[in-house]
This record gives sequence, C-alpha cells and structure tokens, in this order.
Amino acid sequence: MGVRMGEDEAWEFLASGHTGILTTLRRDGWPVSLPLWYVVEDRAIYVSTPAGAKKVARIRNDDRASFLVETGDAWVELAAVELAVRAAVLDDGEEADRARQAFGDKYAAFVPASSSRPEASNKLYSSQAVLRLDPVGKMLTWDNSRLRMRS
Repeated sequence: MGVRMGEDEAWEFLASGHTGILTTLRRDGWPVSLPLWYVVEDRAIYVSTPAGAKKVARIRNDDRASFLVETGDAWVELAAVELAVRAAVLDDGEEADRARQAFGDKYAAFVPASSSRPEASNKLYSSQAVLRLDPVGKMLTWDNSRLRMRS
C-alpha cells in the first residue's frame, strides 16, 4: 500500500483539519506563507481574513496560490494535502454569507469574546474578506500511517 490518499479521503482530511498554510505571491514573485483558519464547502476552500490584509492585495494582483494542511508529530503520523489553487476575493452575497456561517460553526469555541480582545484587534477584524480557493490540477497527498514499519 502506498502513502497517497484517494480524492474523497483527501477532501475529508481537509475538511477535518483546523489550520492551513496559504502561500501567496508578492509582486516581486517571492512567496509568503501564513497559517490561517479555513472551511471546506463543496470541494472549495474558504478563508476569512481582515479586508485590509496584505494577502487580499496579493491575491488581487496574482491569483496563483498554494494551500497545505498537515498533521502529525511522529514520522509515522505525518499526513498532508497540498493543492495549487486559484484564489478569488468574493463579493458580499450568498456564497460569502454561507462561508462566514461555516466559519462561525467551525471556530466559535476558539475565538475570544470581543470584550477580551484589544480594541486594535476588534477594529482589524471588523471588516472581513472571504477568499475562495479553487484547486487547480492534482492534489499532492501523503499519509505515513499507511506504511508498516518492519522490525
């Protein structure tokens, strides 16, 4: 048995993950990789970020990006899914609202109450952009737990 996941299994892995790494491109071509929360709906990945975040400007300039979700500490536990994606900043509307609701459902227990956050943080997060990440090409997947170590 190989270490690769099937497509359905990879989407289940993505949907169950907590934090992903989004890599976008600066104008000079250098990559910027940042951890963020995400949700998966109908085989699209959604990210919510402050509307003024630099990643929004980078995506408006160049929609090519990469997205990675990984897990595991010990070698035998390492598993990941990496995708090349085209990223889009969504206009407000039904799709963005569905993504925001999914974020609320998934991360409600992890977000501190606004009353306990610094005012600057509340201001930063008061206007959110929703990004949709559409996969392009094949996923790169692996799950080392599929390998049986020989003694």
